[in-house]
Amino acid sequence: MAAVDEVFAGIANGAVIPYLGPGVLAATPGSEALPGSPTRLVLRLVAKASVPHKIRNNLTAAAQFIENFKHRKTVVKAMTEAFSVEVAPGDLHHYFASLPQLPVIVSTWYDGLLMKAFASHGSWGAVQGVSQSEHFGIWTQYFDRNGARVDEARARDWATLLYQPLGSIVPAANFLVSDTDFVEVLTEIDIQTPIPALVQERRRGRHFLFLGCRFATQLDRLFARQIMKRSSDRHWALLEGDLTHNEARFLDEQNIERIGMSLVEFLTHSGKSGTRPPVTAV
Repeated sequence: MAAVDEVFAGIANGAVIPYLGPGVLAATPGSEALPGSPTRLVLRLVAKASVPHKIRNNLTAAAQFIENFKHRKTVVKAMTEAFSVEVAPGDLHHYFASLPQLPVIVSTWYDGLLMKAFASHGSWGAVQGVSQSEHFGIWTQYFDRNGARVDEARARDWATLLYQPLGSIVPAANFLVSDTDFVEVLTEIDIQTPIPALVQERRRGRHFLFLGCRFATQLDRLFARQIMKRSSDRHWALLEGDLTHNEARFLDEQNIERIGMSLVEFLTHSGKSGTRPPVTAV
């Protein structure tokens, strides 16, 4: 497949930015104990607190209800418990962590597997979105490879920047998950205020590759669109199965070429292309 070969060449030379969604967990052995989708995550939250039936399947609304009636700390505790299960990174995480020329990688789920995979590799650090409910006036926080909070100036020296726009369980349990969290961000995201300056700089002229992502919800499409803004005009997405009308329209609008293969097939192809080094568990 010519498109896949082009993608791997771009990954190898730093021209392609991987954008990982919750679906990546499905290709990670042993990750079944972690919630691998908003649907599975909301079940964890409502098991910890009583939520009205009409919003029990809506992650952001359920989190907002718990925040309103049980306090923000209850939401953070439930999220932390949901993602505290000890799971080893998968081959996909190790593959990206081993790349010497990876200026940015985006992870839009709350698990810490990518950071675990990077732990024994080179120069890197993370920037995470933070909740205005907990950090009013601050949109992001930077963390070095040891989990210590640092300023943006330090981050500019990192070879690889791990961008987690929704936060992560590690190292500080930062989570954007409630309606209020997203309203605050979406009010400013069109003018790019919540997008870290370093991400904006490193995405210029580069392509995006979406893995483990779906674009069925408006929130998924908004974040992808704004994070891609002012990058190149050509991207790719691994997507199996039927697309919704909104997904198909989004791919067309953003010039995202669909690659119809699974994450397992993608990893297999990476070995054939010569871009995937031997994987060693951390």
